[in-house]
Amino acid sequence: MSHADRKRGNNEPVDTGKTIAFSINGVPCTAFKGETVIQAARRAGMDIPHFCWHPDLSVPGNCRICMVEVEQDKGDPWFDIGCNMPVTEGMRVLTESDTVKKLRRETMQFITLNHPVDCGICNKAGECILQDYHYEHNGRASLSIDRKNHATKFYPLSDRIMLDNERCIMCTRCVRFTHEVSESHALAAVHRGDHALIRPAEDANFNEDAYSDNVIDICPVGALLSRQNLDHARVWYTRATPSVCPGCSRGCSINIWHRKPEWALKALDPQLNTRIERVTPLENPAVNDMWICNKGRDLAQLFERPRAMQALVQGMPVELDVAIDRASALLRGARRVVALVSSWGSNEELAAFHGAFADRLGASMGAYAKPDQLPLPGEVLEDALLIKADKNPNLTAATARFPLLPADAAAALTDSDVVLVWGEGVADDVLPPGATVIRLDGYAFAHNATAHVFIPLSIQTERSGHYTNFAGTVTPFTACFPPKAPVAHAEQLFARLAGHPAPRALAGAGA
Repeated sequence: MSHADRKRGNNEPVDTGKTIAFSINGVPCTAFKGETVIQAARRAGMDIPHFCWHPDLSVPGNCRICMVEVEQDKGDPWFDIGCNMPVTEGMRVLTESDTVKKLRRETMQFITLNHPVDCGICNKAGECILQDYHYEHNGRASLSIDRKNHATKFYPLSDRIMLDNERCIMCTRCVRFTHEVSESHALAAVHRGDHALIRPAEDANFNEDAYSDNVIDICPVGALLSRQNLDHARVWYTRATPSVCPGCSRGCSINIWHRKPEWALKALDPQLNTRIERVTPLENPAVNDMWICNKGRDLAQLFERPRAMQALVQGMPVELDVAIDRASALLRGARRVVALVSSWGSNEELAAFHGAFADRLGASMGAYAKPDQLPLPGEVLEDALLIKADKNPNLTAATARFPLLPADAAAALTDSDVVLVWGEGVADDVLPPGATVIRLDGYAFAHNATAHVFIPLSIQTERSGHYTNFAGTVTPFTACFPPKAPVAHAEQLFARLAGHPAPRALAGAGA
């Protein structure tokens, strides 16, 4: 039996080569041998309510909301939790019988016994399954007339995560995550019964868990809160755009959450309408399963750095077309050009660059792929779960087209009279003295003004494309916001730089 099967509570390994016929609510279904009722139902597109069960964690069976009924040929039916019940041949499962609904209502009464029911001020409202199940399976006020037990409000579990103990239903998903996925063992349950609390483990530091923020996503209620996103925006004002985390060569699939246009703010700072509200994992079994590291959560700090939005020639502001024409003339008149290619460029942009300069590459033009980003001090360099040492999203695709820039970059640039720098990671002191420098970038740096020509580019959140991760998996990303004019899209820019006919309308329309 695999470790994953044991974690998921399977009594025997799941064998996808052997199937079992059974039914749910009279509908014929097929389970793989070893699957539990909740797993088989989920694959069949049927939802059985669950709080403590999670498809990638062990099965404690402590919430009891997934209780189902099993019909018998003779005698009374029996009841058990679907998360830990193996499917057997011919089993007849009922998830919507009157008895199951009654048990579910009673379980909901128990789970919400001490819950503050403060949905109106809870950050989880709108995506809280306790809230959803209350409306779906109970919908009644508490039957209890006793005073609720009060617990600690806003207990800081770490510098990143706040715990509201009154909302916690002790499903222990967060504890199991730190033991079974991140393996920091940083959280534990203390005390017993209705006095039980989630607390940091005495011999661990939750701040050192590079994946700690995943517990916010898997918390089925609003007990675990992101301190940096607390009270930013209600979830129904925002929408998710699928994207790729550029933080390392893993290229995790993510959702970037931002304000819906129909809920755009008119009386406050308009930049709030194009702000990243939060970043969450987008399930992708081929790349990151359903997790991302904390660096992915902090992408707003990376994407929302000061932008470069002004084209420059010799440090002086010019129209974008003027800068492009000047750069094109310098490239065409050069004796030897060396281009330093961005590893943050998409597959489409790399192909566009290669195609535009194909007739010069290897002759009067050399090109090297370079890392735009290096590990920051204190950053986790690499681990066995997701984090990779290469801190660029597309160095794999870039080096498939161009050789990697040697460690002695200055030697590689010798004899060049024009250097084209696409992206970040190249300081002025690396470039040959006296060479003409053309820079293309999306962010504001002092060396933009010292280049002979600087052309501002759109960034990942303003364009769509694909990255190829370290294992060769290609993943798409989608634009979240309109470009901030006047900036150029790199994919459309390179043909004009090479002097080929191309549409002149390559600048962003502006936000």
